[in-house]
Amino acid sequence: MNKSLIALALVGAFAVPAFAQTAAPAAPAAEPASDHTFTANVGLFSSYRFRGIDQTFGQPALQGGFDYSHSSGFYLGNWNSNVSSGAGFPEGNLEMDFYGGWKTTFAEDFGLDVGGLYYYYPGSNAAPLSGTNAKNLTATSSGAVDNFELYVAGSWKFLSLKYSYSFTDYFSLPDSKGSSYLDLTANVPVGDGWSIVGHVGQLFSSYKYAGTTADQSIEYTDWKLGVTKDISGWVIGAAYIGTNAAGNCGNAEFYCFSNSLNANGQLGSKTKDAGRGIGVISISRTF
Repeated sequence: MNKSLIALALVGAFAVPAFAQTAAPAAPAAEPASDHTFTANVGLFSSYRFRGIDQTFGQPALQGGFDYSHSSGFYLGNWNSNVSSGAGFPEGNLEMDFYGGWKTTFAEDFGLDVGGLYYYYPGSNAAPLSGTNAKNLTATSSGAVDNFELYVAGSWKFLSLKYSYSFTDYFSLPDSKGSSYLDLTANVPVGDGWSIVGHVGQLFSSYKYAGTTADQSIEYTDWKLGVTKDISGWVIGAAYIGTNAAGNCGNAEFYCFSNSLNANGQLGSKTKDAGRGIGVISISRTF
């Protein structure tokens, strides 16, 4: 009797409930991070300024694009915006940019970015730009307005310096290959989603506009100072943009743009100094 009780006690002592004997299922292994990243972006701007110059005759611009990047540093992308034909794109009202390159970071705070960028204006006609280079009045333009640049950029913390060199006629201006642009930009985070943005750029070109009064250089300096605020992924911006570009309409200077320009070279009824200083507000987001 005592032996039976002892045996039962031992069995009870070493018996384990069935649920305790079954090992807990292992947590699923975390999926490795993808080497591929796809993003999209969209923005609304009160005016579109490219390198300080008005592209929409002071009107708003809806902009957006798509980007692909690989963990190796290679990337491709497309960006688009409405433009005014009078900004040097006869019959055109759309800008499409296609770009690709490679970028990397090193020593924590330093970065390097090299690539190519093709600007294309579908539906435009570059013919009216022919014969405008005082250095070569026989040089002509044809086809759609476009431009291809290679660039190299270096960055350190909040500063970046970028140099772009045009291997084609600069936005189809005849005999203007070799034009270039130097861009120094600072984007300084100051906390709580706020950033201060500053920029200075310089266009270099041998092209000389055959004006009605005198031959004119198209080189100029542009600048920008503004702030941005990130609100739940939406970035609100406000900036002042200015240039010293020659755009006096009374003197028919190069950067005096019309509200339109057709394939016959006929200008619209209104003109503006495309390099005048202006305040620009914007809202944008990357998805």
